[in-house]
Amino acid sequence: MKRPALAQISAIRWQLEPHAGMHVPVLFHADAALIEAMDDKVFEQAINVACLPGIAGAVHAMPDAHWGYGFPIGAVAAFDADAGGVVCAGGVGFDISCGVRTLHTGLALADVAPHAAHLADVLYSRVPCGVGSTGDIHLSERDMRDMLAGGAGWAVRRGYGTRADLERIEERGCMAGADPEAVSERARARQRDEMGTLGSGNHYLELQTVAEIFDAPTAVAFGLHRGDVLVSIHCGSRGLGHQIGTEYLREMATAAGRHGIRLPDRELACAPLRSELGERYLGAMRAAINCALANRQIITQLTRQVFERVLPRARLVLLYDVSHNTCKRERHVVDGRERELYVHRKGATRAFPPGHPDLPAAFLATGQPVLVGGSMGTASWILAGTAGNDARSLSSACHGAGRQMSRKQATKRWQGRQVIDELAGRGIHVRAPSDRGVAEEAPGAYKDVDAVVAATGLAGLARPVARLTPIVCIKG
Repeated sequence: MKRPALAQISAIRWQLEPHAGMHVPVLFHADAALIEAMDDKVFEQAINVACLPGIAGAVHAMPDAHWGYGFPIGAVAAFDADAGGVVCAGGVGFDISCGVRTLHTGLALADVAPHAAHLADVLYSRVPCGVGSTGDIHLSERDMRDMLAGGAGWAVRRGYGTRADLERIEERGCMAGADPEAVSERARARQRDEMGTLGSGNHYLELQTVAEIFDAPTAVAFGLHRGDVLVSIHCGSRGLGHQIGTEYLREMATAAGRHGIRLPDRELACAPLRSELGERYLGAMRAAINCALANRQIITQLTRQVFERVLPRARLVLLYDVSHNTCKRERHVVDGRERELYVHRKGATRAFPPGHPDLPAAFLATGQPVLVGGSMGTASWILAGTAGNDARSLSSACHGAGRQMSRKQATKRWQGRQVIDELAGRGIHVRAPSDRGVAEEAPGAYKDVDAVVAATGLAGLARPVARLTPIVCIKG
């Protein structure tokens, strides 16, 4: 399709007015360069999302928006059940509750650098990664159901971490409303041996150092100081989430006509929130959120064990854990009144502002930590939710840099061994099961994360707090 004309509201905000069946506008939160860099499919897909029943307010495209399955990755859209709103499996994604968890180590770069290569080797041997990777944990049917209902709390009760961890996790480690019975036997079977594993693609476990501070008071409140070493874990619900997405998308596509829904794109298959199918998907999706939270909790404990062995002075304390592929029931002011909405964030991170009642006490004054991931050789960022971002973006922010080329294009341009050697020359130790996987995730395949974060800050979605650079990357 021809790229539609956008009305420029400010240097960092653009609007696509409703037309051709759209119920709401599309708002782009990005500067002109990032808008230009977006692939044309983003605009087509955002228009299609705006045509779905019961959509409220606007479709929001984050600065890192790029083409995805049905929904653009980096898109936010909310639906009102009272207005016939829907839940869209493609608006959550296949890797349900993929997210980032960041931990302090209590160590400085000078403490870690001499041991970085050894840490990389031991972490790589201890935390399984790659396509179809499995770990040492095997879940019985009862274990599986308890995990899907209990999330990170289940993992803590099994000895993976402490109750203090739960206070620093989105939903305090357990998503209410999960329904293990809505998860198929096939989805459960795929996850039975995959707990405590990173998976593949853009997932990683990184050691990072705080290179720059941009908001000193908030950094202090978050416990961040220049030169600190942090650990970040990026992964999701593995095979279980993918199977849930696959099955429910197929079922929603088949049932759309029965519900009177005309799909602008089959990839936007959805179901009314107030339908048996919609409620069943929400129960399964929430169970997958708990799976992802439990998975990151287990990987956290495996990482702690590695540090106890290599650098026993380290104390891995959780800063925060937040997902970026979810649908959450939240209250937002839209069209002048507070409404209960189902907010789809696909490749976008919740970014609650200071004072939000759902925040842990530690973040009430600062706003929620927003964890923005990089790609092996690029920076990652920690931001904080800002006052007023509810009206701007349904309290949402970017989640990463966003791809600027496909994985196939990346493998034509780079070789994995070449990328690993170049990063080693910069002091970044990469361990990965597949050279091809490294090539697919080459830093150059992504947009400039610093530009994305700058736009996020200027748009008032979240404010930059600290910039992190990688030391070690265990790549999925």
